Amino acid sequence: MASVAKEWREIPGRYNLIGSECKNCGKIYFPKRSLCPVCRRQSLGKMADRSICRKGEIYTFTVIYDAPDCNNRLKPYAAAMIRTDDGVMVTGQIADADLNEIKIGMRVRAVLRKLDSDGASGVIHYGFKFVPDE
Repeated sequence: MASVAKEWREIPGRYNLIGSECKNCGKIYFPKRSLCPVCRRQSLGKMADRSICRKGEIYTFTVIYDAPDCNNRLKPYAAAMIRTDDGVMVTGQIADADLNEIKIGMRVRAVLRKLDSDGASGVIHYGFKFVPDE
């Protein structure tokens, strides 16, 4: 059983911010794309995997006060669009921050956190959240 969990964790891109880069025009995308919408046909076969920077700043955000009760999510919580240091926009939840202190331009970094689980003894789902970068 332990080997199954290890194999699942080691799937490329599973717990990594992996996007794609067009080797024709240099544009970076997240999530990955197989075709560049800028270059279109010229990008066929020229899209390459690229790690996305885990640090960036809040481009815009919202505080969600009322949402469906699922997986014991604490409310209220903040969701934001983050412009990473390599210029890619990533959406994620802001964690470990006072909701009144979150602001546009605030520096953040991606961290791996528990998102939810399938019941008391079920599979735990992990994903990225963003925390203030001191």
